[in-house]
Amino acid sequence: MLRTIDLRGRGLSAVELLATVPRATAAREEALSTAAALVADVAHDGEAALRSQAERFDGVTGHAVRVPGAHLDDALAGLDAAVRDALEEAIRRVQTASAAQVPPSVVTEIGPGARVTQRWQPVRRVGVYVPGGKAVYPSSVVMNVVPAQVAGVSQIALASPPQRDFDGRVHPAILAAARLLGVDEVYAMGGAGAIGAFAHGVESIGLEAVDVVTGPGNNFVAAAKRAVAGLVGTDAEAGATEILIVADDSADPRLVAADLISQAEHDEQAAAVLVTSSVVLAEEVARAAAIRIPTTRHAERVAIALSGPQSAIVLVDDLAAATAFSNAYAPEHLELHLEAPRPEDFVHAGAVFVGADSPVSLGDYLAGSNHVLPTGGQARYSSGLSASTFLRPQQVIEYDRAALAEVRERIVALANAEALPAHGEAVEARFDD
Repeated sequence: MLRTIDLRGRGLSAVELLATVPRATAAREEALSTAAALVADVAHDGEAALRSQAERFDGVTGHAVRVPGAHLDDALAGLDAAVRDALEEAIRRVQTASAAQVPPSVVTEIGPGARVTQRWQPVRRVGVYVPGGKAVYPSSVVMNVVPAQVAGVSQIALASPPQRDFDGRVHPAILAAARLLGVDEVYAMGGAGAIGAFAHGVESIGLEAVDVVTGPGNNFVAAAKRAVAGLVGTDAEAGATEILIVADDSADPRLVAADLISQAEHDEQAAAVLVTSSVVLAEEVARAAAIRIPTTRHAERVAIALSGPQSAIVLVDDLAAATAFSNAYAPEHLELHLEAPRPEDFVHAGAVFVGADSPVSLGDYLAGSNHVLPTGGQARYSSGLSASTFLRPQQVIEYDRAALAEVRERIVALANAEALPAHGEAVEARFDD
């Protein structure tokens, strides 16, 4: 099922390690061209393109693209009590963690009468995407909306695919979560087309273009973000999910197998990777996975994901080599099943889960952390969704006349050196009297 990549005794450099990383690159490349075309269709044809894509991908026609408020009310009224309780607790925990991500304003006194204030301004309008294909994700409503609200965003629009099983409505669990959070601008539109609609706006359904688009999705959603980048801000490209587990002889193979499978059930393109120096553990995990897979609900999907080119068991010489491999891979989710874990050594990961009692499933729902995380190696330079995603640092400069006079000659000197004398003249003009 899971193929084995044996890197023992090879002493690979960071560049060589990166070349060994299992990735479904062909799927990503195909998604980019397809997503760009879908975005362009929405930009040109608006609602007509959205309806055509809904029929093509979701099997839905004649649905209300702008979700009526009554649908939200009905969904919340019909929400299972246990699910509502879980969502409310998730909201509370994510609110608590997100509040810690909002930096305070800082005033720096450069000198007498010279002040620079660093403040953080929320964007005005955000479009959040919540997947709804192979699974339903009310938890993603929480993960997208709560940080935006904590950051102070005043307008939040939400999109999720129309569901054939619900007469073209957005899944009621997603609608209920939106209503719990006070989001009433909701659209039944999915995939790359939804990202395009957020970026360009669709006048006929009352959708104004947003400033930032966020949310997880498949490779097509991730690629669509790349297609609209520059027109709007985006979070990291949270495409098909990834889990990388670094484990040693102390790890429980049953738990390692269970965690690999937990992420593989998302999608056939999901990546599940185990990195270990223990041949015994690798064999036990493979056996445990083979036993567990047929008993899980999405056994076929899991089997395809685990046997794909993006998944593997990687054998390395020691923990140092495992650490180097993980940092080269830069996984979305990293689990450390180690006797003496050192999470500070694992610098490239969307989120790090330390110890056997901190599975990725915890982060998916109720850890308080955010589960919208960078995939495809972007954790090397990008971060997960947070309140800071919706904030822009802004500097406010206040100098009085004496403070400006102190730097007057230096400004003129630099302006002349750069052949921009009017810069200096603008300062001198203030002292003409």
